[in-house]
Amino acid sequence: MNLVRHISRPAGVFMVATIVGCMQIGTVFAQSGEDLYNKKCAVCHAKDGSGNTAKGKKVHVKDVHQNMKDSEAAMIKVVTDGKGDDMDSYKSEFPPDQIKALVEYYRSLGK
Repeated sequence: MNLVRHISRPAGVFMVATIVGCMQIGTVFAQSGEDLYNKKCAVCHAKDGSGNTAKGKKVHVKDVHQNMKDSEAAMIKVVTDGKGDDMDSYKSEFPPDQIKALVEYYRSLGK
């Protein structure tokens, strides 16, 4: 018996879409802290952590060196939960280990 012949067309399309979706999610999970920072954070915080971007200036982003007074745990909390109206929460987008990697990368810019 050939299983492929017994799968309806809509079910087959759903299965393919699910597999492709899972592959894309896996790609996000495989990204490094640097990759995540550059894709999500650099628009405000700048690639060098200076906050010197149009959006960063608008929301008064501090230079990474000023933020180094905050502990790693405090930074992880901000990335996880967001901060006011200016910074979104990323807890539904990234697992805790990726948020930690992102914060570690950001902190490395301040050294």
